[in-house]
Amino acid sequence: MYSKTGSCPYLNKIYNIMLMLFSMMLFACENSLTVVKEITAEDTLAAVTANEIIYYRSDSGKVSMKLQAPLMYRTEGSDPTIEFPEGFEAFFFDSLQQLSSRISARYGISKESSQLMIARDSVEVENFRTLEMLQTQTLFWNQKTRKIYTRAFVKITSPEKTVYGDSLIATEDFASRTIHNIRATIEVDENEDY
Repeated sequence: MYSKTGSCPYLNKIYNIMLMLFSMMLFACENSLTVVKEITAEDTLAAVTANEIIYYRSDSGKVSMKLQAPLMYRTEGSDPTIEFPEGFEAFFFDSLQQLSSRISARYGISKESSQLMIARDSVEVENFRTLEMLQTQTLFWNQKTRKIYTRAFVKITSPEKTVYGDSLIATEDFASRTIHNIRATIEVDENEDY
């Protein structure tokens, strides 16, 4: 049956339904695009993912540091970062290419613009010359100044003693350091009978 205008009422209904479905699809796509843009924002996705990495830093043509990690994420954006979600281990060499110290942790993140690395969870710094080891839960490593520091509890063990403190500032090779609020120093005497 036709209306007075000569058009079919069924076609008008189908046209209206199709128009409504198209509008819904259009808005649904707009929401999806918004979600996709949020998900793929520069700061949220790693631009580079690498497994089993080994990185070398050199000074005047000589290797001064070797860093290795099982997994690395690099993100871009206004403040690029390099993250080591499964931990890292960095080895430092002296001018004669001899191994001098080591830093390791179960997690690390490095801010490229400030060259600041933050190490967390079971952080260890070991000096191979003095046979000393620092243990803490959080450590900041300023690669520009080549200093390490923490405001967390620290434990430093050596063949002669164990020292506990509330914070620390040291060179990255752990050759010189300042420990704040030393809590205890325990002398170790291996000749003493117990």
